[in-house]
Amino acid sequence: MTRFRYFEHFRRMGQGFIPALALMLLSGCAVGPDYQRPEATIIPDAFVGTGNDWKIATPKAHIPRGNWWEIFGDPELNQLETDAMAANQDLKVAVSRFAQARAVANVAESALFPRLGVSVQQVDQRDSKHRPVGGRPDQTYDTLTVPFDFSYEIDLWGRVKRLVEAATAQAQASADDVESIKLALQAEVAANFITLRTLDADKALVLSSIDVYRKSLELVRNRRAGGMISDLDVAQAETVLKTAEAQIPNITNQRAKYQNALAVLTGKPASLFQLPDRPLDILPLVIPAGLPSELLERRPDIAAAERRMAASNANIGVATAAFFPTVKLSGIAGFQSGGLDMLFDWPSRFWAVGPSLTLPLFQGGQLNATLRQTKAVYEENVAKYRQTVLSAFAEVENNLAAEHLLADEFQKVLGALQSVRRQQEIAGNRYASGIATYLEVATAQNAALGIERSSVRLRGQQLVSVAALIKSLGGGWQAPDMGDESS
Repeated sequence: MTRFRYFEHFRRMGQGFIPALALMLLSGCAVGPDYQRPEATIIPDAFVGTGNDWKIATPKAHIPRGNWWEIFGDPELNQLETDAMAANQDLKVAVSRFAQARAVANVAESALFPRLGVSVQQVDQRDSKHRPVGGRPDQTYDTLTVPFDFSYEIDLWGRVKRLVEAATAQAQASADDVESIKLALQAEVAANFITLRTLDADKALVLSSIDVYRKSLELVRNRRAGGMISDLDVAQAETVLKTAEAQIPNITNQRAKYQNALAVLTGKPASLFQLPDRPLDILPLVIPAGLPSELLERRPDIAAAERRMAASNANIGVATAAFFPTVKLSGIAGFQSGGLDMLFDWPSRFWAVGPSLTLPLFQGGQLNATLRQTKAVYEENVAKYRQTVLSAFAEVENNLAAEHLLADEFQKVLGALQSVRRQQEIAGNRYASGIATYLEVATAQNAALGIERSSVRLRGQQLVSVAALIKSLGGGWQAPDMGDESS
């Protein structure tokens, strides 16, 4: 007889679970628009007018970039890049933000599963004498309860699903932000290092010229002592020397700024970070013509903008689901008695289970306003995505133009340098023969030093433009295997 009561007890419980189970099986749908990446913009098949075919830009940030800075062939730069990746504080901030976004996504995913909890409650209680039903009037008694609480939101309209979609997309965008900061950091380290070494080369050039000018001044003074020339030649030689010497403090100051910037980028105190002087010795790099535009699609900022667009699309579904009823299945079961000795006896059991439905009837326009807001945010992110693609493409074109123009300018300066050296030689011979004043020599020396310094700076600027081009391309110009087109 007891077993029959137990069977009947569980049968009645099952009757309550069957409708709830049916609702759970129907919870596969989701209101709101399913995400489809909108067309960002069309881009040419290749940069700088080398192709006529056009294609739709699609993010491919998953493609590995590798250690692109190794193309410069400088072990010291390679080590600085490694140090920056390990110790840069801005990068650590971005990594921490990604960890936060991933945790938020995990929180959203937890809503897909039932909630189950347990507690222990001990209550000293006295019932009112005028209690309408039951109770123990004029008595104080203990109640010991061990309830298990159960709740589960049946995701009929996909609200939870859309929340998970939005949080996951935001986490992916945060991961792409980390890659963006890495790429920007790598490019900044390379640019600062090249500029610092360019200043070293400039300083070495000026110091070398100063040695020449000192010897020239000594020669001029000897000739003045012999009565061969006037004080004007001595003054002109001194002016050339002191003008060159005046350049050293400015070069040293500029170098200190870039050295300190590298210290910050690599996570080191500026006062303890030192890079010994070493002139720039990186060979010029040749950029291949007709770079495929699909390289640009590796840029993580484009991928991050696309993921934020996907997250805002999912939020439209969340706002749409708020118009529909919320169905939850909740229950409680456990043991209750007046003392611990009988707490876990079978007659001490209790339970209650059933669904609940909540339907918004009047919210003062809040739901409509929220839906309009999510749609507007989506449109904003679509515009940002398209603008990111357009800006990235323009950035590549600008850096390509800068690199080619600087290379052309560098070749022209080399031609001018040959001419001014010849001019300097002729002026020196004319002065030694006594048919010219030292003014011709000083003029030729100043012109030669200026053009030599220009050639050094142009070489450094050209290498910096290469680093900027690599950054704008998303890392290198080699076209790797694009792999899976899906994202």
